[in-house]
Amino acid sequence: MMEYAWLIPVMPAIAFFFLATAGRRLPNWSAIAATGTMAAGFIIFWFVLADWLSMESLPAVKAFGFSIDWMKAGGSTFTWGMVIDPISLVMLGLVTAAALGIQIYTWSYMAHEPRFTWFFAVHSLFAAAMLTLVMADNLLLLYIAWELVGICSYLLIGFFYERRSAAEAAKKAFITTRIGDVGLLIGILLLFAKTGTFELSAIFALVENGGLSDTVITAAAVLFFLGAIGKSAQFPLHVWLPDAMEGPTPVSALVHSATMVVAGVYLVARMFPFYEHSESAALMVTLIGAFTAIGAAAIALVVTDIKRILAYSTLTDLGFMMFALGAGSVTAGMFHLLVHGFSKAILFLAAGSISHGSGQTDIRQMGGLWRKMPITAVIFGIGALSLGGIPPFGGFFSKDEVITAVFDGRGLFFMSIALLIGFMKALYMGRVFFAVFFGKLKPENEDAHESPVVMLAPMLVFAFLALTIGFVALNYTDAYQGFGYFVFAGEHQEAFHLNKGIAIGSIALAVSGFILTWLAYVQGSLKTEPIIRRFSGVHRVLINKYYVDEVYQWVIDKVVLVFGRFIAFFDRAFINDIGVNGTGAIATTTGRLMRYVQSGKLYTYAMGMVVGFLGLALAWWVS
Repeated sequence: MMEYAWLIPVMPAIAFFFLATAGRRLPNWSAIAATGTMAAGFIIFWFVLADWLSMESLPAVKAFGFSIDWMKAGGSTFTWGMVIDPISLVMLGLVTAAALGIQIYTWSYMAHEPRFTWFFAVHSLFAAAMLTLVMADNLLLLYIAWELVGICSYLLIGFFYERRSAAEAAKKAFITTRIGDVGLLIGILLLFAKTGTFELSAIFALVENGGLSDTVITAAAVLFFLGAIGKSAQFPLHVWLPDAMEGPTPVSALVHSATMVVAGVYLVARMFPFYEHSESAALMVTLIGAFTAIGAAAIALVVTDIKRILAYSTLTDLGFMMFALGAGSVTAGMFHLLVHGFSKAILFLAAGSISHGSGQTDIRQMGGLWRKMPITAVIFGIGALSLGGIPPFGGFFSKDEVITAVFDGRGLFFMSIALLIGFMKALYMGRVFFAVFFGKLKPENEDAHESPVVMLAPMLVFAFLALTIGFVALNYTDAYQGFGYFVFAGEHQEAFHLNKGIAIGSIALAVSGFILTWLAYVQGSLKTEPIIRRFSGVHRVLINKYYVDEVYQWVIDKVVLVFGRFIAFFDRAFINDIGVNGTGAIATTTGRLMRYVQSGKLYTYAMGMVVGFLGLALAWWVS
């Protein structure tokens, strides 16, 4: 079945072309076509996984790949190919499961949307592009899929383009991520210039065998990370992600759980041999990941829009994943990516359920909603406890795996930062959970109601996965030795092991985070207003997101646009008026003067001869 793995992205791609061309004539079939093809891809994934696991000599067999020739140019042969290995299998399972559940949810959530068919069309293309990206065996195909993911995110974030805020958010996401994509493209071209191939297996072989210099390896690793910074919204290109909440909730759920934002994390994991051989590039990943996580977690503690809280939560967890990868652990990074995907899908779909049932998006207008929406409350609670790191939810296992990996790879100082991030995660997860569902039911929420079964069903499935997915890290038998024996970097297979000291510390911090928010938002014994007044300056900075957007706007207004106006003036005044029009004016003037010399009249020539003779005579007499 691995030979037919290419059908997994092809299925949703077929749905896109069908809906884009015939969807208007068959509007009732749009949801069926999109969901049916995604379900087919999900089923094929399980056959591919079973086939891969049945291969003998695992885990010594690292990958199964196949490719076809595309074209030849300049002595090089370019191919389309796909690779099946543990990293791509994890991503295939996550993307197909998340996209399928979210599409089922969308049936009800966007049932009255006039562009219902177009939404499913682009949603299918989005999934197809991401699936192609994670299966690509060469950098050329990866980059094509990478850019297609960016285009789909632009279309979906700006789906409600009638709203200026949505249109601006889509442009912001598209332009910001393009900055990182330039770095990725330069890195790809650099490697092609040095190796003569786009094939990942051939490039990795050169890295391992010393076929590339340390300078080239470091430069390529940094350039690839620039692409990851854009797509996975790391500092300083993180500014687009919170504004992406302008898209419909199913878009937010897919973007944050399984597609665009995790593409950068996947890229770093896929290109991990470069970071293994470049300590400076790996340290850059560590520092930016940690800085992004702490900065985003602090903002999540003060914003009040429920989707934006979850957006900054995503930024925190993406930084957490990068933290693990920079510390040298693909296992921890990819495991947290998997757990986060299902947990964040729960939270965003539950947030959509809350706004659907109550009409509210600001947590200050919520409270006591468990009385009106008990199922949504339980589901949201599972996601919050998971990402908050409370055992036995999946987020506890993946969080501790990251903290342990950081301790092993970077030492005590960075482990302390990881513990602080875990504590802040518990604080903002407890804050949003208790503020929304506990306390007194506000009068404006008296008419709130539970969401329909079509929306609740995928949420319940994701809740079950968030509750149980952590247990795949554990070792049960010699035949199944846990996630660390399935996904690993190089030869570094390692079974899951619980560092008791780290586990006790992280559990204590997580529980204390939830207790503090319980006291603040349920008991009321811990008042937040005095804290805000005491640290009003810090609160103002956090509310304004460190003024990063304002700094960017100032740079655009005062530097980019001013320089652009200067370039426009230089182009018009010098290049156009002097360089182009000036040359034409010289030719015209010269021709106008020359016509007096070549007149065709005898007396004109005679006068010219006389004047010339007198001029020469005068010159001779003066000399």
